Amino acid sequence: MRIVGINIPDNKKIEFALPYIYGVGLPAARKILRSSQVDPQKTAKDLTPPEINRIREIIERNYKIEGDLRRDIMLNIKRLKEIQTYRGARHIRGLPVRGQRTKTNSRTRRGNVRKTMGSGRKPAASPT
Repeated sequence: MRIVGINIPDNKKIEFALPYIYGVGLPAARKILRSSQVDPQKTAKDLTPPEINRIREIIERNYKIEGDLRRDIMLNIKRLKEIQTYRGARHIRGLPVRGQRTKTNSRTRRGNVRKTMGSGRKPAASPT
């Protein structure tokens, strides 16, 4: 089944299948189902075409999803870089943006870069 250009898994409950759409999380999925009057316990393959159309209309009318959302996020980051804010500089350098510590625990953002050397001792010179 496809909703707004995304393949939704058929064998999952629709409540947990809607978050496969970028920009729709679990709380938003529950809100969409409540306003479209669809039972959240139904699996995606059991939905009728009118129910699918109601869900699609609500998503298209009220939510920014997929390409539009990704583009907006990218433009926001680009704006931060251009006006040279602190957050923009952190994005440029590839470091954590939201105040996390970097002495340890920043592997996700920096990649698995280990900056420590050995014990610091040089090998003894060979006897002559």
